[in-house]
Amino acid sequence: MEQKASLKDIAGLFLKLGIIGFGGPAAHIAMMREEVVQKRQWITEQHFLDLMGATNLIPGPNSTEMAIHIGHEKGGWKGLIIAGLCFILPAVFITGIFAYLYKQFGQVPEVQPFLYGIKPAIIAIILGAVFPLPKKSLKSTELIIIGILVLVGSLLNINETSLMFGAGFFALLLAYLRNSKHNSLNSFLPLSLLQITNTTLLSVSNANLFWIFLKIGSILYGSGYVLFAFLDAELVSRGLLTRQQLVDAIAVGQFTPGPVFSSVTFIGYQINGFAGAAVSTVAIFLPSFVFVALLNPIVKKMRNSKLFSAFLDAVNVASVAIIAAVCYEMGKETITDWRTVLIAVLSVAVAFGYRKLNSAFVVLGGSVIGYLLSLL
Repeated sequence: MEQKASLKDIAGLFLKLGIIGFGGPAAHIAMMREEVVQKRQWITEQHFLDLMGATNLIPGPNSTEMAIHIGHEKGGWKGLIIAGLCFILPAVFITGIFAYLYKQFGQVPEVQPFLYGIKPAIIAIILGAVFPLPKKSLKSTELIIIGILVLVGSLLNINETSLMFGAGFFALLLAYLRNSKHNSLNSFLPLSLLQITNTTLLSVSNANLFWIFLKIGSILYGSGYVLFAFLDAELVSRGLLTRQQLVDAIAVGQFTPGPVFSSVTFIGYQINGFAGAAVSTVAIFLPSFVFVALLNPIVKKMRNSKLFSAFLDAVNVASVAIIAAVCYEMGKETITDWRTVLIAVLSVAVAFGYRKLNSAFVVLGGSVIGYLLSLL
């Protein structure tokens, strides 16, 4: 039987990973594997893989949930909380500093050339990160059709939440008709309870922000990049945030260590200052702690359900389609002259040609090139 680790060791490990964890969820999980399987031998390779599978069955940021899972395995409830907080807080703190500086100086002309070059680079990073996903997610003609329909729907500005759940439940219906096993539907009760209708916000308060980000944290499947599609629908389309601010938030999330979801701290600060940042951060991460704690006992049953697998396959395809639509919209607004075209092409070449290169360097490169080209 695996031994428990001390809370001090758990805190030290995940604080370290939160500080040095550049590169996105895949890089974070690779670092965790090296630390807890190879170096410390806290858990076996097989158990680590089982926990990875569990993170894909529940909404929320995968690498954060992986940290929470490991903390729970090694330190119980206290370990769960400590691991999660230690992994999240460094990113939140650093992002908060960027949020303050951006609000104070973001519109100053001397800063704008750097931001100008970041935007095309971010599009390249997102494309590079999601490019392998279609090969993995488009497993059948049925899923290809679902992906095309979601892409068209997203380009027509249909709400992303509706598209994600529409795709999932359409695939669920088809799988149910094929299998005709009514008992499998019980495993979907937690998901069905999470369908939340959207309401139009006339103004934004901290309560509104908490509700928006709690909802997103409760239903968001896929990579952290899908978050930005939801933010586009929930905030940009309602005039609560500009698309430039959203793109800049993506840049900050990429350029800082830790979970990409820390971009929400940046966004909350732009909308409602320190209180908005705190409320938004708590709301987006809270569901991850709850899901890991409550759904872990039934993870194996959910993973073995043919219907649940069909639902997840369709949601993954919908995620890729929504990301593609968001990149298209960002491209239309961002890539507008020869300078931004050049930065975008160079960034794409680097993102696709050097996949192991930390994405922070692509952002930094785009920023520097943008500044240099502005001098011409």
